[in-house]
Amino acid sequence: MQKQKLLDVVRDKIRMKHYSVSTERTYAYWIRYFILFHNKKHPIKMAKAEIEQFLTFLAVEKKVSPTTQN
Repeated sequence: MQKQKLLDVVRDKIRMKHYSVSTERTYAYWIRYFILFHNKKHPIKMAKAEIEQFLTFLAVEKKVSPTTQN
C-alpha cells in the first residue's frame, strides 16, 4: 500500500468538512508556499520555529494581512 501525499490528505480532510473548492485551493496554495519557503522540507520535520519564521516573512516581506496569516 502506498502512502498518501500530504496535499492529498489535506484535500480529503477539507472535503470531509464540506469546505468550498476555493477554500481547498487556498489551503493547498499556502501549504505548498510554506513547504517551498523551507526548501521543500516536509512539514512533519518542522516545528514552531519554522512556522514563526514563515509568518514573519509573510508579515514583514510580503505584507500579508493578519487575517490571511490565520
